[in-house]
Amino acid sequence: MHACMHFSVTRVISLSDDAYNTLKMLKKEGESFSEVVRGLASSAKKKSIIELWGGWAGGVKELDRIEKKIYAERKRFKLRKADL
Repeated sequence: MHACMHFSVTRVISLSDDAYNTLKMLKKEGESFSEVVRGLASSAKKKSIIELWGGWAGGVKELDRIEKKIYAERKRFKLRKADL
């Protein structure tokens, strides 16, 4: 017979007053500070390119302008040789 026991270790961290007040404002009734921090951390994870699809709020004209600027900058770029 195997028994699996999970121990919860409490850590003490220091927060500035404004950081504490921000967390306190985000905390819902019945929610622990740990749950608030976990929620913030999970929403801050990097998104894949697929998750970002359709996120552009600008118009097509603005995209064309940006694309032209990118190609203009690429043409301006000069490669340099380095002697090693």
